[in-house]
Amino acid sequence: MPIHPVSTGLAFAVTSDFLQSPTSTFAPAGTPAHSVVGLSWLVYGITGGIFLVVGGLLVYALFRFRHRPSSPNADQEPAQVYGSNQIELSWTVIPILITVMLFLATTRVIFSTEHAGKPPEALDVTVIGHQFWWEYRYPKLGIVTANELHVPVSDPKHPTPTYLTMSSADTDHSFWIPRLAGKMDLIPNKVNTMWIDPETAGLYLGQCAQYCGTQHAKMLLRVYADTPEQFAAWVAHQQQTASQSPDAVEGKAVFEHNACISCHTVAGTVANGRFGPDLTHLASRDTFASGAVPLSRENLRTFVDDPSHFKPGVLMPPMHLNEHDLDLVTSYLVTLK
Repeated sequence: MPIHPVSTGLAFAVTSDFLQSPTSTFAPAGTPAHSVVGLSWLVYGITGGIFLVVGGLLVYALFRFRHRPSSPNADQEPAQVYGSNQIELSWTVIPILITVMLFLATTRVIFSTEHAGKPPEALDVTVIGHQFWWEYRYPKLGIVTANELHVPVSDPKHPTPTYLTMSSADTDHSFWIPRLAGKMDLIPNKVNTMWIDPETAGLYLGQCAQYCGTQHAKMLLRVYADTPEQFAAWVAHQQQTASQSPDAVEGKAVFEHNACISCHTVAGTVANGRFGPDLTHLASRDTFASGAVPLSRENLRTFVDDPSHFKPGVLMPPMHLNEHDLDLVTSYLVTLK
């Protein structure tokens, strides 16, 4: 049967879109991700071969030994064969050899990624998972931010990987950027580590891969791989106190006289809460609410008024501000660049 060109084009388009997806495992952009993909293709090749062999034997048996009413021996019971040492030995030994090979291949990938030497130029970032957002701390740079992780691109000639030290503030989470590395769990009272080394600049998307509550699906990940110049500029900006417009003085007063300061930090103010995301440079981000909502004045106003509008089950309570104070607080937040 000839292959229809429309079907071929559709299959190619679907495959191409899958490989180009920002969360495709099969479009690796970092050393750990390349190792994971290589192992995946090995597993797919072996299991695909097993599928073809078993499926082929089943199809052969269906046609070769099918019931034929016209056969002279159609009413007789077929010859009964009780066991074959050669066949039984083969289907015992071959699976054992395949399992051992996959075990060794997996072990090699685990050791090559988890026990890789840490170069002195590596960037250290502490990752803390919260319900339902991410906290990022750069201990050597004195930076604290939320939800959007910035790291430098790693030049293969002079590797500058980013080492992530991970833990959880509440329940189990899982950090997964498919194009950069495999998954790593964040567990309360336990520290896990992983590293990433993006090859090209750009935005890499991910997802919390461990169910952690009602807003697990919107606990998104955004990793910005910056050029050295871009990363240096971002660091310099983050190390400064957030610029605040004189027009937002009233909004700052409303912010500081409400429960906002109990949960959020804004450097240079009395707000030093740790329960919620650091808002010092909130307006310099592309998104908020753990990457679930594009940052805009209207969206910020709606979120402050009723966070559950965007994220049902979120732990931030509605502030119940009047319309005047809500406008003032929103005006203040959009100046935190």
